[in-house]
Amino acid sequence: MSSPTPTPLNRLRQQWREQRPTFGAIATIPSIQTVQIMAQSLDWIIVDLEHGPIDLGTAHAMIVATSGTACVPMARIAANEPWLAKAPMDIGALGINFPMICSRAEAEKAARSVRYPPKGDRLWGPFHAPFRWGVSMADYMATADDDMICMITIEHVEAVERIDEIMATPGIDIAVIGPGDLATSINKRGLPDDPEVVALMQRAEASIIKSGVPIGGVARSAEQANAMIERGYVALALGFDWSLLQRGIAASFAGIRR
Repeated sequence: MSSPTPTPLNRLRQQWREQRPTFGAIATIPSIQTVQIMAQSLDWIIVDLEHGPIDLGTAHAMIVATSGTACVPMARIAANEPWLAKAPMDIGALGINFPMICSRAEAEKAARSVRYPPKGDRLWGPFHAPFRWGVSMADYMATADDDMICMITIEHVEAVERIDEIMATPGIDIAVIGPGDLATSINKRGLPDDPEVVALMQRAEASIIKSGVPIGGVARSAEQANAMIERGYVALALGFDWSLLQRGIAASFAGIRR
């Protein structure tokens, strides 16, 4: 009798399939303790290897810090390069956030980076990931392609111009819209609410939703989050670790006479 197929480790894809919204944050502070605190409340955390001062050793510790919670650790890499995606996966991240995807070819490259042959080009070497998830190497490998999330970021005007071809790419698990770089790409940096930026975001949003691929984005308030959920968003970033800390401190001072 053959042994049963191992259960996938990553619950996010099923939640998104069921249109259940999930909430997360981007971790930029190289801190195990900060991740431990955030993981108690969030569905996912993206360890930032693009802009944050986090090295791979610290990233490994931050990924392990989600143990004992339902929070799924992922990693954002600095560029759409397979060699940058490789190590975060091999130390336990169950998803890679690829920045600045602007064409179908770039989307295909990202999708193939997170899956083993014949589906992709991921090289073998997950020496530490099975220990994070408490499974054998064989069980890790059995569900690896299904567990790994390929998250692409739409954050440039060129991406919006090619959004339909990007969203037709097989293997994309979720597409998120990045307002900061999208605004910067049209010389509106720091102005995510500018009408021209909003129009581009709406155009990208419509195409992503039409494609059937799950959609994610940034929610800067409860009102914005609720409106996004109504429109079909299933992955909502509530902020960065530093911005959540900043907002918490500001809330503590609210109403105090100084």
